[in-house]
Amino acid sequence: MSLLDRLRVLLLGCLPQHAVSRLTLRLTRLRTRLKDPVVRWFIRAFGADMDEAADPDPAAYPSFNAFFTRPLRPGARPIGGDEGMPVSPVDGRVSQAGRIEAGRLYQAKGIDYGLVDLLGGDPRDAEPFTDGSFATLYLAPGDYHRIHMPLTGTLRRMCHVPGRLWSVAPWTVRSIPGLFARNERVVALFDTDHGPLGLVLVGAINVAAIETVWSGLVTPPRGRSVIHTEYGDHGPTIKRGSEMGRFNMGSTVIVLTPPALPLDNVPPPGERVRVGMELARTSRTGAEPRSMA
Repeated sequence: MSLLDRLRVLLLGCLPQHAVSRLTLRLTRLRTRLKDPVVRWFIRAFGADMDEAADPDPAAYPSFNAFFTRPLRPGARPIGGDEGMPVSPVDGRVSQAGRIEAGRLYQAKGIDYGLVDLLGGDPRDAEPFTDGSFATLYLAPGDYHRIHMPLTGTLRRMCHVPGRLWSVAPWTVRSIPGLFARNERVVALFDTDHGPLGLVLVGAINVAAIETVWSGLVTPPRGRSVIHTEYGDHGPTIKRGSEMGRFNMGSTVIVLTPPALPLDNVPPPGERVRVGMELARTSRTGAEPRSMA
């Protein structure tokens, strides 16, 4: 870790991360005339592409958060390819991707972290993905911030894992061991026709809240307990390419697949991905599905 990164980690660690994020939650939802110049500055500073938005007029959004979580115009992200091929759930950049080896995921040079820890501590949740694949996808501030399904899946289990709210920018990823298993996160586990699928929505400082289409706004409850929600046979089924959630401010999504469904078409670290881009080269429809139940 460079001296500069050490200083930045030290300063970030001194911040009241949850208090800052709660303040961000309130400020970004204010309906005020100050919103318009802030939005125009944000578009210039971070290169947000308003031509792809359902409403390209920045003044049309009642609050900064409404602008930040804006929907795309129809057809902006075609979802192509075989129904059995996982696609990218987000617009962003690849942080890391590869095989889950001996229950460990690669974070950065010299840093890995445990799959069981990432998923909230229950080995039963991790077992279907042991020796499977992962893709860690980072959303920068200017990216589209809604999250879509890589495959059609039925929700079986969700858990909210409390934790820190470190930044998930590249410099913290290479500096803080086990970052994604330390930050607050929402874990969603699905059954699909092609095997189990996991999506981990990782919080970060200024990520005021994470939303899902089935439970709405997920705000961090007080306390340090992992909260599990079992859906059994009654979870919603969400189609491939459909929205499953969104970040209120930017963060990271980790996609998990079993060994029978390798993510073998993920670009190298630093390259861009877009919603609907295929993450696997060939369909594994002949593989025997394994249930999360």
